[in-house]
Amino acid sequence: MTEERLGINAQDKDQIFDQYRDLLIAVAYRILGQVADAEDVVQEAWIRWTNAQTSEVSDPRAFLVRVATRLSIDRLRRVKARRESYVGPWLPEPLLTGGDVAEHAALSESISMAMLVVLETLTPLERAVFVLREAFAMPYSEIAEVLGRSEPAVRQISRRAREHVREGRPRFDADQEERRRVTERFLEAAAGGDPNALMEILAPGVTLVADAGGRARAPRRPVHGAQKVAHFLAAISTPQKMAQFLLSVSTEPLPEVDVRLAEVNGGPGIVVTAGGKPVSTIVLDVSGGLVQTIHLVANPEKMSGVREIETP
Repeated sequence: MTEERLGINAQDKDQIFDQYRDLLIAVAYRILGQVADAEDVVQEAWIRWTNAQTSEVSDPRAFLVRVATRLSIDRLRRVKARRESYVGPWLPEPLLTGGDVAEHAALSESISMAMLVVLETLTPLERAVFVLREAFAMPYSEIAEVLGRSEPAVRQISRRAREHVREGRPRFDADQEERRRVTERFLEAAAGGDPNALMEILAPGVTLVADAGGRARAPRRPVHGAQKVAHFLAAISTPQKMAQFLLSVSTEPLPEVDVRLAEVNGGPGIVVTAGGKPVSTIVLDVSGGLVQTIHLVANPEKMSGVREIETP
């Protein structure tokens, strides 16, 4: 049966794909933890969709989710090997998100930096099952169809993934409002460059994890302890010092540096721009009114998800 007999033309296909594009990006990003890779997956899914025989597609949404999920699993298997030689800590690529994500608890949690870091410990198959089940509440029968596995096998994979996530996920009790208040206090203290003011907002066992991929002068190992973290942050508190640190430049004139609050990965975060271009994001894990973990991403190759904050 041809597409013409079914009444579906190229324009219809475009409209159908556009209807599910955001869903495909959401699935691929949660599985991969990288915006650029997720966009590549969706582009490849589009090619598969345009080449598919309409007679073979009874449910476009199911077809597209299946294709995007399988492409994401294949890509994740390839990139995991490359990450083993990554310079310094590897963090997921930050993503600016809207209020609709933050207001949906399951979607917000599944896209949080803390959760994405834990998901890195799962196998690609476990990660895909966990994302489809926990973030999108997909029935086991549908996940089995997506992955080409039996439903009992998918249930077993899901149980194993949940156990790994439960073991690896830190317990942070702060809601979004508290996280925002603490993030604002952190930003104010950091901008002041006073280690003592920073110590008041940092938990004694705070850890700073900086991902620069060898492209900026960030610590190549996690920094532990409030005193060490406070002194590190105080050392880069002024715009000039921050630009020198993040951009690895030492000559004048330095680009204008701007630091602002934004919603990053479903919650409050900080975006640093230089010369109008994003150069870093900071996301805090908060508990008991104190900062427990600082996720700082300064790799310029990981800024594609925050480009929309650029100023003209």
